[in-house]
Amino acid sequence: MLNFVYRPISAILWFWHKASGFLFDPSSGISWVLAIILLVVTIRILLFKPMLNQQRSAIKMQQLAPEMQAIKEKYKNDQQAQALAMRQLQKEMGVNPLGGCLPILVQMPVFIGLFHVLRSFNRTGTSGNALGMSVEQNWNTPNYIFGVDEVRSFLLARVLNAPLSSSVGMGEDQYAAFTVPGTPADFTRMDIMIVAIPLIVVAALATHFNARMSVERTRARQEAGLVKRQEGPMGQQMDMMNKMMLWFFPIMILVTGAFWHIGLLVYMVTNNVWTYFQQRYIFGKLDEEEKEAVAAKKAAKREAQEKLAPKVGQKPINPKKGGKRQAAQKAQQLQSGEASAANKASSHLPDGNSGKGQQGPASKPAPGQKPANRKNRKRKKK
Repeated sequence: MLNFVYRPISAILWFWHKASGFLFDPSSGISWVLAIILLVVTIRILLFKPMLNQQRSAIKMQQLAPEMQAIKEKYKNDQQAQALAMRQLQKEMGVNPLGGCLPILVQMPVFIGLFHVLRSFNRTGTSGNALGMSVEQNWNTPNYIFGVDEVRSFLLARVLNAPLSSSVGMGEDQYAAFTVPGTPADFTRMDIMIVAIPLIVVAALATHFNARMSVERTRARQEAGLVKRQEGPMGQQMDMMNKMMLWFFPIMILVTGAFWHIGLLVYMVTNNVWTYFQQRYIFGKLDEEEKEAVAAKKAAKREAQEKLAPKVGQKPINPKKGGKRQAAQKAQQLQSGEASAANKASSHLPDGNSGKGQQGPASKPAPGQKPANRKNRKRKKK
């Protein structure tokens, strides 16, 4: 039914196992562990861009929270109008609520697919969801992309003497599948616990601290006034989700980790470590983008205020008190004053046609008039 998930996961794991085989013994536990780690890296690199968009969308949704609440109050008796108004607001702001779900929707099938593929290396026994194969049948049966030789390689791979496909809660009737048929198991449940329990604890702690990083950042942004804390039912739901991320999910890992294969626990630890460093990078990038946006908004506001501000020495005009009429009258007065000053100045200029105009030593020629030469005037008098 879920072959469209199982086969791609097994194909990626097969590829990286082949690649790691060039560095380490293909039958060693380290080559298989490295293949699982590189599987995580492959998936998370492909999901990096959607994760960044998801965080940007989450910030916009936080900024839109007050407007969304206002729409709910306005159309509280009309669900259809409320949904239409919300979709319109999200469209105007470029927010896609479903876009934030993509990383989670992709990671869940990967987790389930890897769990199934790792479990399918051992199909002996009858406990749990085991298929009840004999050791000989399981030893000679392929596992999706993996051939018989690769199945045997995985079954014999060890991490501190614990098989990669073993779990703490596994029935002892399945232990024989991890050795050559006809030979007894060369490990105990304690060997599995020595490897699995530290991985379970690390996975639970990493889940808690990743959630704490996200919650504390949200609180810091609320205290800084960048986003408004949601009140009412929406705020209560958000608080409940934060508590679930901080405590419920880590506790669930501790409780259910006994049923997870060691290979799956390696996947969980690697995924959480990647998430920690990725969140630090994404949050830093988004904080820088937000600072630049705030600075650009302040600069635009300051520029608009400078354009509206009066010039130096000019009395501000209040538009509510007939500012437009006062401005027109003032402009007219300035024009008439300039005209009278020009006429007054022209009346004191000498007549260029008389030749005997009364020009004083401090008199200035009119525009376009040739200045008089004092030596020539003396000669004419003589």
